Amino acid sequence: MLVLGLESSCDETGVALFDTERGLLGDAIYSQIALHAEYGGVVPELASRDHVRKALPLIREVLTGAGKTTADLDGVAYTAGPGLIGALLVGAAIGRSLAWGLGIPAIGVHHMEGHLLAPMLENSVPDFPFIALLVSGGHTMLVRVDGVGRYRILGETLDDAAGEAFDKTAKL
Repeated sequence: MLVLGLESSCDETGVALFDTERGLLGDAIYSQIALHAEYGGVVPELASRDHVRKALPLIREVLTGAGKTTADLDGVAYTAGPGLIGALLVGAAIGRSLAWGLGIPAIGVHHMEGHLLAPMLENSVPDFPFIALLVSGGHTMLVRVDGVGRYRILGETLDDAAGEAFDKTAKL
């Protein structure tokens, strides 16, 4: 199965092409750091508009690089949240429209669940249950993963997230 993945939850536009038999065939990320630099943080409206501009060229780049076309796709996955609502809507509209036009399934993926289940894409897949340390943007959590869709938060930050601090300092 060949799946196109779209990420647009905040200030990066990401596209990946994953084959369940061969693994990751290609990926590309466009960062909006320079776009938002003068404002001292992410401006949601600018982020959304930039996703509109960058998503289709990135999709073309990833498909071309893998020697594939949209006709080869079996499904499209897109980030369904959490994130900036406008940015999420752009990714969902592109993902769902592309899937509808091709007559293939589209599935919205919870951003945090994507992080938690990323180890399932590796050659050495962990057995359930396992413990995950999730450090992403606005979230820092210790999570027990009992299975797909079965998670228990064991602990999390109550004020600032380590992921957010990392994002901010990594841009310096």
